[in-house]
Amino acid sequence: MEKDPSCYQDAAKMVAGDGSSAEGTETQLDDFVGAHPDYNEEEEEQKYYRRKRLGVVKNVLAASLAGTLTYGVYLGLLQMQLILHYDETYREVKYSNIQLEDIDRKVLMGINVTPVAALLYTPVLIRFFGTKWAMFLAVGIYALFVSSNYWERYYTLVPSAVAIGVAIVPLWASMGNYITRMAQKYYEYVNYKEEHVQEQQRAPRGACNTYIIIFQTVFYTCFHLSFVCAQMPMLFFLNNYLYQLNHTLFGVKHCGTLSHGTLPGFNKTVLQSLPRSINLIIVESALMAAAFLAMLVVLVLCGSAYRPTEEIDLRSIGWGNIFQLPFKHMRDYRLRHLFPLFIYSGFEVLFVCTGFSLNYGVCALGLENLAYLLMAYGFSASACSSLALCMLRLRRQILLLAGALVHAALLVTLFCWAPEPRHLVQAPLLYSIAVLWGMGSALNKTGISILLGVLYEDKERQDFVFTIYHWWQALAIFTVYLWSGLPMKAKLSIMLLTLAVAVGAYLWMEHKVAQHVAYRLPRIPRPRHKMHGYRYLEEDDSDETGSEGDGGKDDNDEHPTEATGGDELPKDDGDQLG
Repeated sequence: MEKDPSCYQDAAKMVAGDGSSAEGTETQLDDFVGAHPDYNEEEEEQKYYRRKRLGVVKNVLAASLAGTLTYGVYLGLLQMQLILHYDETYREVKYSNIQLEDIDRKVLMGINVTPVAALLYTPVLIRFFGTKWAMFLAVGIYALFVSSNYWERYYTLVPSAVAIGVAIVPLWASMGNYITRMAQKYYEYVNYKEEHVQEQQRAPRGACNTYIIIFQTVFYTCFHLSFVCAQMPMLFFLNNYLYQLNHTLFGVKHCGTLSHGTLPGFNKTVLQSLPRSINLIIVESALMAAAFLAMLVVLVLCGSAYRPTEEIDLRSIGWGNIFQLPFKHMRDYRLRHLFPLFIYSGFEVLFVCTGFSLNYGVCALGLENLAYLLMAYGFSASACSSLALCMLRLRRQILLLAGALVHAALLVTLFCWAPEPRHLVQAPLLYSIAVLWGMGSALNKTGISILLGVLYEDKERQDFVFTIYHWWQALAIFTVYLWSGLPMKAKLSIMLLTLAVAVGAYLWMEHKVAQHVAYRLPRIPRPRHKMHGYRYLEEDDSDETGSEGDGGKDDNDEHPTEATGGDELPKDDGDQLG
């Protein structure tokens, strides 16, 4: 039986139709997943890295704002509470049975003594939590200190003061490390096409210096405004309750270089009327809101300082090595020669807040002008921090030496000058000294942080180096706390001698670096983890293959050799050229 030819024609049409539909589907799929005709890969890559650079700038500004708010709230609250607690009437009426003077002494002791032990735990804390989360934890402890002042008792104030002492060095070490890391990341996002950036290798020496100088300048320009913010409670609240200088300074006989201790003869009653408790709660709530805002800024706006794998690598060198490395870094002559400069940096910032502002400023102008004097210092320090940008064109020694020269001239002036008590005509000279001291402080602080970022470019070392810096600074602040009863001439002599030693040691260090004298750096051990795919796994990790009894590991899996004794820190580190 023969088939109808039309059947073959229909079948051929169906096959042709299927082929054309398949071709149409492939064309649509290519249009959907293929490259868009208007897509420019290079332009999109540039936009991506531009967003990354803006993110780094956002991180720097957020960290600077958080540091300013945190320190401003801390200094402002501490200053307000110490003035209130100093007043005899305030203590007797509000807290007659809890010995506020003794509590204040314990609070200051907790804040100043506890950081002495910070070198033992700060590197471990930063490596355990990570740089960003160490910052967040420390800012949270400062907020805890503010909250403890709602209920002023021994068991609230003293433990929170000890917690502040514990957090001081970790906060500023992690801040310094964070700003330096942001400068390095910005360099990577600017030079993303370079081979060493794509392969995540170390950048050429000095490549990040420009960004380190700019970012540290931005940070300290913002940070020094904290001294201005700290005067807001006194300016808008406490000054309304203070006696005038004729009452508070009635028993003061000597000021300045002739004085001993902390303003002897100052009246025990400084408040002409006691502030209402509701007003104090409002002020403390405003400070608490600012501290909470600083926490939110760090939490929400500050990005991570390292990649996740880098964070793991930094921890995986072993906690014993992390504990030892700050001490081993002190064998580097570059760091040792900077110790006197670190110490003077701690001396000068606390001296201007206590010795100069009280024995010179308050003694001559009265307590009601203390806020304006410290605001002049803060504004000057903030504005003069921008002078650090001169390091982009000038040699780095000029910045630190200029700051030291300004402070040396001021120390000699203060050593030879004893202002008359209650003489307001001396105000222009006092404000000029405050402004010049702020300029010297700005050059000092900004210059040291830039110098450390330039000398120690390895991201594995920066937290150790900044920990050492701020630990020595904390030791200096502890020394200033101990010498509070000394004559003013003795304090000024110690500071002047320290400054001279610091300048000499720094110049000697720069000379040795210029002569390419070999320095010693401890070797950072390799991370002690095993790689399995994209994860870093430990032997007891529950995610590892075979941990649930599923037949064990494959025999064909290859694992890196376990860390041996060669990864330990060498007993005699090899020298490296500068």
